[in-house]
Amino acid sequence: MQNVRRYADFIASIEGLVWLGLAWSISISMHQQSTEPTLAALFVTGALVLFSWGHRPMRYLLRRYHIRKRRTDMWIHTLALPLLLAMFFHIMLEALLGSAWLPPKMLLFNLLASAGWMTFVMTLFIKFVIHSVKTSSK
Repeated sequence: MQNVRRYADFIASIEGLVWLGLAWSISISMHQQSTEPTLAALFVTGALVLFSWGHRPMRYLLRRYHIRKRRTDMWIHTLALPLLLAMFFHIMLEALLGSAWLPPKMLLFNLLASAGWMTFVMTLFIKFVIHSVKTSSK
C-alpha cells in the first residue's frame, strides 16, 4: 500500500510539473511573440499523454484510487485555486491601480499555479515524513 501511495505522489507531482511547463510556455511565447515554446511544450505533453494511454501497465496504474485522488488534489492546487485567485487579484489591482501597469493575467495565473504546485509538493513531502516517522516508531 505504501508503494501505491508513493507512486501516486510521484505521478501527480510530475503531471503537475508538466502542466505548469505548458502554462509557462504560453507566457514565454507571448513575451517572445513566437509559438515555438508552446508547440514544444504541447508536443511533450501530448507524447506523455499518448504514452500513458497506450502503455497498458501505465494505464492500469493510473486507474488506481490513490492516484486519481492525488491527481485531483494536484488539479485543485494548480488549476482551480489559482484561477479564482488570479481573477480576484487582477480585479482588485485594476480597481486600485487602474489598468496603466498590470501584469498580464496569464503571468499572474502562472505565479499562483507555481506557488500552488509547490504547496502541493511540500504537503506530500510532509505527509511522507510524518508517515515514515509513525511507521518507524512502531
